[in-house]
Amino acid sequence: MNLRVLALSFLKAPVVSQKLIAVPLAALVAILFVATPALAHHPFGSETPDNIVEAFLSGMGHPVIGIDHLAFVVAVGLLAAAMGGGLGIPIAFVVASILGTGIHLMSIDLPLPELVISASVLLFGVLLAMKTQPANPVVMGLAAIAGIFHGFAYGEAIFGAEMGPLVAYLLGFAAIQLGIATGTYWAAKTILVNRVEPSGLGLRFAGFVICGMGTTFLTTMIVDSIFPA
Repeated sequence: MNLRVLALSFLKAPVVSQKLIAVPLAALVAILFVATPALAHHPFGSETPDNIVEAFLSGMGHPVIGIDHLAFVVAVGLLAAAMGGGLGIPIAFVVASILGTGIHLMSIDLPLPELVISASVLLFGVLLAMKTQPANPVVMGLAAIAGIFHGFAYGEAIFGAEMGPLVAYLLGFAAIQLGIATGTYWAAKTILVNRVEPSGLGLRFAGFVICGMGTTFLTTMIVDSIFPA
């Protein structure tokens, strides 16, 4: 992709379109400066929720306070809108994340989960920034693979819980992820369908920002693994 051409296209776009691109872009940049690693986030600290209410709130909080998780969920919604294939990609991700939590609860280890989570943010940023994306089933498969690793990370906060809190936790993070991805999808879809920004230029710029976030996460993970604190 030609970054110079993309930048010139943005500058030549109508003022309304520029605002629609700039506002979410600025928000994503702000998120970038407070970004932190995936597995460091637990809504209730290091304590495992011991009741249904706490577990549900913990499930809803984990994908939001984990900025890399949040960036990926937003990217999934935006990419689904850009590709025009409906909500299959977000649903594949959410279902797979539940599976990933189950894998963690069965004490099955996945290789380098933090690294894969960071790489998934970068990958979906690249896909969103591309003018033409791969076929929908391919992206759904990638979303499902990423979902397993994101869900594996979520499983740390509920490991050892009773069945009631466990189910509530799963419902919480599934609901918030699907809600964010669906909301992002429909917001982006509305802009495209109403021809406010029909070229998808804003989505591609968002993709570049998410690429930056993914690069930051991935670099942090690599540096931390080489030079542990």
